Amino acid sequence: MQRILTLASGAGSNFRRLLDEHASRPFNGEFVGLIVDRSGTGAASIAGEEGIPVRELNYNGFQTRAEFERSLLYEMERFQPDLIVGAGFMRILPEAIIQRFENRIMNLHPSLLPAFPGLHPQRQALERGVKVSGCTVHFMDSGVDTGPIILQAAVSIPEGCSEATLIELIRVEEHEALPRAVRLFCENRLKVENGIVRVIGD
Repeated sequence: MQRILTLASGAGSNFRRLLDEHASRPFNGEFVGLIVDRSGTGAASIAGEEGIPVRELNYNGFQTRAEFERSLLYEMERFQPDLIVGAGFMRILPEAIIQRFENRIMNLHPSLLPAFPGLHPQRQALERGVKVSGCTVHFMDSGVDTGPIILQAAVSIPEGCSEATLIELIRVEEHEALPRAVRLFCENRLKVENGIVRVIGD
């Protein structure tokens, strides 16, 4: 059984989706904890309802970013995770954490990477007039949304689409892609070779 730790910063819709998928068709794993970087998150409320331990590290309560990152690494190690899932976690992880959990930190980004990394990717896509966007699940590395890509799902952008509409269209795909990636990891079907993820059995 893989020990799954989740990181989140907001409402927790992807976290909720993971738990619902696990309830209906269990992963070969268990959700051992949630770490949030601010108080009052929806994700923390969801974890509390499900009896999942929560560690709240309020970023604004730390004197320095380095102090926050040290506390984050400490809390992550306490959970002894096999897999760490970023479900809307809005912090760039430091090199020390990336190295400690190499190819074990999974992130979800709402664009077809390497296009539109960083903040507001849906807005970036609309401003560039692209016709197709989507989401990417990837392993985190020391860059911004540059790690090995696990899987992607595409969305056609309708004419006159607003940013809010595109966010919702992509979220539908996110809710399918992230659970699938977690399941593949828990089944030991992901192999990283030279920066490229190979799905065993596909």
